[in-house]
Amino acid sequence: MSRTLEQRCVDTIRTLSMDGVQKANSGHPGMPMGMADAAFVLWTEFLRHSPSNPKWVNRDRFVLSAGHGSMLLYSLLHLTGYDLPLDELKNFRQWGSKTPGHPEHGLTPGVETTTGPLGQGFANGVGMAIAAKHMGAKSIIDHHVYAIVSDGDLMEGVSQEAASLAGHLGLGNLIYLYDDNKITIDGSTDLAFTEDVMKRFEAYGWHTRTIDGHDRDAVRHAIAEAQLVSDKPSIIACRTHIGFGSPNKQGSEESHGSPLGEEEIRLTKQGFGWDPEAKFFIPDDVLAFFREAVDKGKALEADWAASLSKASSEAREYVEACFNRKAIDFTNILPTYAADAKGIATRKASGNALDAVAPKIPGVIGGTADLGPSNLTAFKGYKPIQKGDFSGNYVHFGIREHAMGSIMNGMYLHGSTIPYAGTFLVFSDYCRPAIRMAALMHVPAIYVFTHDSIGLGEDGPTHQPIEHLAALRAIPNNMVLRPADANETSAAWNVALTRTGGPTCLILTRQNLPTLAETEACYGKVAKGGYVLADAPSGKPDAIILATGSEISLGYEAWTKLTASGKQVRLVSLPSWEAFRKQSAEYRESVLPKSVTNRVAIEAASPFGWHEWIGDAGTIIALDHFGESAPYQTLYAKFGLTSDAVIEAVSRA
Repeated sequence: MSRTLEQRCVDTIRTLSMDGVQKANSGHPGMPMGMADAAFVLWTEFLRHSPSNPKWVNRDRFVLSAGHGSMLLYSLLHLTGYDLPLDELKNFRQWGSKTPGHPEHGLTPGVETTTGPLGQGFANGVGMAIAAKHMGAKSIIDHHVYAIVSDGDLMEGVSQEAASLAGHLGLGNLIYLYDDNKITIDGSTDLAFTEDVMKRFEAYGWHTRTIDGHDRDAVRHAIAEAQLVSDKPSIIACRTHIGFGSPNKQGSEESHGSPLGEEEIRLTKQGFGWDPEAKFFIPDDVLAFFREAVDKGKALEADWAASLSKASSEAREYVEACFNRKAIDFTNILPTYAADAKGIATRKASGNALDAVAPKIPGVIGGTADLGPSNLTAFKGYKPIQKGDFSGNYVHFGIREHAMGSIMNGMYLHGSTIPYAGTFLVFSDYCRPAIRMAALMHVPAIYVFTHDSIGLGEDGPTHQPIEHLAALRAIPNNMVLRPADANETSAAWNVALTRTGGPTCLILTRQNLPTLAETEACYGKVAKGGYVLADAPSGKPDAIILATGSEISLGYEAWTKLTASGKQVRLVSLPSWEAFRKQSAEYRESVLPKSVTNRVAIEAASPFGWHEWIGDAGTIIALDHFGESAPYQTLYAKFGLTSDAVIEAVSRA
């Protein structure tokens, strides 16, 4: 193509971005204008994608980690022929549009992941690259993961955790373009970010290059070179000017997060040689050139389909099994347990569940944040994923909890894997932004959170979670499951493995819990979030004891003594508030009849949220303070988490 047409293509990206932000009177025009040159080269010469089939399994993945520059992505999606009409660009940031302020997966065709919270997309891309490498080791999947990342992305700790792991694993299919414009909201990056970024990435084990981001030939050469590096991820620092072309705001923080203004846009368009009054204008030859991507994509799909048809039956079957999953009935696979007063820890029951089901799930990839012997996340026969051999099914994430969560999101979004990983519940705080993003995107990542309370004992208050259950329960679309014993743990895994609406957090004990006879057939009951575990002898309770997890055994002791003394008491297991809340009003009433106001809840955690279930007249036995270092039996007794306390509360009402 001629240099003139090429320049007009790039300037079309800039003008669409300017116009979209201006019409919305909200947004970030500077980054799209600065990265238009590099993005144009990547999307038209290197990115293997199919606009008419955004879910083609062997497409390259593109992540706009710098999600505030969303108009750059929306402009490219429209221009290259995705199902994103120009009217959607004109409706940027408005109610009901497919062009929200930051890209949202599942809303806009071609958006691979939701980005905006800086660093998340960076780590998502690492997850996609791991999944692609795994699939490549098992089949003929072979593609790159590209991203545009910003100064802000590289400042965030999650990107540094993810970059370290990516370098360790040698993810040669990962190529990031760094928008090195040296501007943030506050002003120059000299205010807070003066390190040698490329040396940092060299230390991580990345291939690095620094170029003029407005020199399209330099961009071409740098990407082509990066594609040849098979054993290292690549980052290309593109030195750019934010707000490129704006006569008064180029290179200034003024172009970062605010519209340029009508007069500045007119001046900018004049500088490009455009009609200053034309808005959302796309020259016919520019659109025709970009739309060539549609036919190119179809040809790429056809070529790959032909290659797949010639591949081994094992490779074809693995691709089919991972990308077109068939439902598995886990109820006959997961272990069940007979009543046992000694019982086992629910973390151990979780490990047993994984031993039973993980080998039967194509594309399952587990992991842990350096706590495998404690979380029991490594199932029998697991094989670690390591540099040079991605055929395994387990990632040693290292002590990188935040990246672990974000990488799991990327692994799932790749479309081929089912990810799970573990750490201590107290460190869910380190995972929380990734859990929130999973919930927003309806990503069914599975978290194995063990050591769930003061029951972990001697490690003390630094490791004893208090407020964490309440914090996790507050996230929309997140499901928290705190099973009472080994049987409820198997049932909880069944829920987690069949859920699609968001992440699942399994909350598991370090200490042994008795296995109750009443939980032997609890799969359907646990799936409802709450059920009558042990009823009043008459079936008409005067009081209700509610509990989750390890405190069910305390409630059961209290229920046994109270019913033996003639009291009409019901014991309710409430492993998942979120699931119970979704049940019909009739079912909830059958478990917790409104007429019974004498309710006592017991949980070794913050009381926050329990009033929803006990009402104004109920009693909560919980913890509104941090723990101590001592054997867990001592802690439960000293802090009043006992069956006697439950009996007293029921009797006092």
